[in-house]
Amino acid sequence: MQIKFFCPKWGSDNITWDAFCAKVKAAGYDGVETPVPFDAAEQQEIITAIKDHELLLIGQYYQSFEKDFEAHKSSFKKYMEYLAAMQPLLIDSQTGKDYFTAAQNSELFTIAQAVTNETGVTIAHETHRNKALFAAHVTKDLLIANPEVVITADFSHWCNVSESLLEQQQESLDVATSRTVHIHARVGHAESAQVSDPRAPEWSAEVEAHLTWWDAIIDCRLKSGAQLSTITPEFGPAPYMPALPYTKMPVANQWDINVYMMGMLRARYNLNHEE
Repeated sequence: MQIKFFCPKWGSDNITWDAFCAKVKAAGYDGVETPVPFDAAEQQEIITAIKDHELLLIGQYYQSFEKDFEAHKSSFKKYMEYLAAMQPLLIDSQTGKDYFTAAQNSELFTIAQAVTNETGVTIAHETHRNKALFAAHVTKDLLIANPEVVITADFSHWCNVSESLLEQQQESLDVATSRTVHIHARVGHAESAQVSDPRAPEWSAEVEAHLTWWDAIIDCRLKSGAQLSTITPEFGPAPYMPALPYTKMPVANQWDINVYMMGMLRARYNLNHEE
């Protein structure tokens, strides 16, 4: 099984797409994960830079803002169709809302599945705060009720929501693991979806917990016969990254942390799972 690593555009907003993709390629990533605006000129800039630097694309949807469900549903369908038309490797979707009913969020899953059936592009629904899959126990029920749904596992959010390292939610983790096709490799803790620096010894318990979950996902993918697994190290800038008061200086370097996470996970998995 191949394991490919993707770099988030999040946090690199102030450099051109060509410069960003050159930096991503030089760091050893296989591709980028990014939202794609509706602006045609910017879309073309993104496509050109990715192609010129021989990178893969994971499209990202985060714009689930509308409170009114009908408006939300219409916007969601528009974004899914737009991103799928670019034929990315997959789409990471922060689908739905935590305050929508299970039936409403399931309607959104149905829309996404129709887009997948039409285009062949997998849509992985992210386990993210404020979205449909905001908590482990809620996700378990939704996944059981919607057997076609596959997910992006970002369990850092669940740690924050449950104020724990999910010690009492193994059944939910098992269901989620079996449905994961993409990993967001960020380490969270009981009070935040992002530790300050995963290299620091004070976060060793949190890092080990997340590694255990990611190991289980990779093993599950292998046993299922999957040919590819994808991972995006997704430590973010402020306010995800803690910052010093007044100066607002980040306490660690986001880019360096994500490159570290990629290197650590590449060594951890590719030694045993040759491409």
